Amino acid sequence: MRTKFLFLLLGILLFSSPIYAQKVDKKLENKLKTLIQNFHGDIGIYVKNLKTQKEVLIHADSVFPTASIIKVPILAAVFDKIEKGALQLDQKFIYRSSQQYGGSGLMQFFKDSTETDLATMIGLMISYSDNVTSIWNQQLAGGGVVINELMDQLGLVNTKVNSRTEGRKEIWEKYGWGQTTPKEMATLVALIYKGKVVSPKASEKMYRYLGNMFYNERSLSQIPATIKTASKTGSVDDARGEVVLVNAPSADYVFCVLTNHIQDQSWTKTNEAEELTRKISHLLWNYFEPKHQYNP
Repeated sequence: MRTKFLFLLLGILLFSSPIYAQKVDKKLENKLKTLIQNFHGDIGIYVKNLKTQKEVLIHADSVFPTASIIKVPILAAVFDKIEKGALQLDQKFIYRSSQQYGGSGLMQFFKDSTETDLATMIGLMISYSDNVTSIWNQQLAGGGVVINELMDQLGLVNTKVNSRTEGRKEIWEKYGWGQTTPKEMATLVALIYKGKVVSPKASEKMYRYLGNMFYNERSLSQIPATIKTASKTGSVDDARGEVVLVNAPSADYVFCVLTNHIQDQSWTKTNEAEELTRKISHLLWNYFEPKHQYNP
C-alpha cells in the first residue's frame, strides 16, 4: 500500500512539475486558438519545436481525412521495398492509358506505352501530387495493408490507407483515401527528417523528395524561400490540410494543420481553410524566428 502511495505521489509531482508543464507552449497555443476561433469547419493543429520539444496540441489526436497527404506513408512504404531490394529507383515501368485517373498530376496526360522509372513516379507523386503514380506506388509498395502495417510499426496507429484496402470500405466512405491525426502526420515527417524511417539513407532520400514541392502557395509562401522545408498538401472538397517541417535558423519545427467538414469548398486561393493555413504558417515563422521576421 505504501509503495502504491509513493508511486501516486511521484506521478502527481511529475505532472505538476515545471519540467512537465514546459512541454506545452501555452503562449503559442493561445495565439493559435485566437486565430482559428471563427473558422467554419473542424480543425486540428499540432506544432512541435524540435529543439525545445515544446508542443501545441489542438485536437491533435483527432482523426481527419488526409486527402493527398496519405502519399507520405506511401512514400515510406515504397522506400521500405527499395531498402529490401524488391524495388530500385532506376527500375523501368510502362505507363498504360488504362491507368488514367483524374484529379491532380501529370502522368494522366502521358501517351500510352510511355516508359518511365520509379524515381520519376515518386517525384510526380510527391512534388505534383500525381494521382496516377500514387495509386501505382501504393500497389508497388504492397498495397494498403502493407503500408498500414509499416505505420503501426512506427507507432502511428491512426494513420491508415483506406482506398483499395481490404476490410476498410466503410471507413473509406467516411475519410476517403487515407486518415491520420495532426500529431501522427507531423511525427512521421519528423521521423523521416531524423533518419528513423526505414533507414538513415532512405530517410534522407525521402526528405529530399519532400523538399521539392510544386504546390507552394499555402504554408510555404509564408516562409522565406531560402529556408529548407519538407511538406505535403492534401485537398478534397470538404477537407484541406498540410504538413510542414521547417529547418529554421533558430530551431527546426514541424506542424500539421488538418480540416474537415469545411463550409467554404471553393477551389481558389482565397478558400477559407487555405487562407487560415497561410495565417497559421505566418504566425509560426514569426513566433519562432523573431529576429528573422518575414511578411510576404
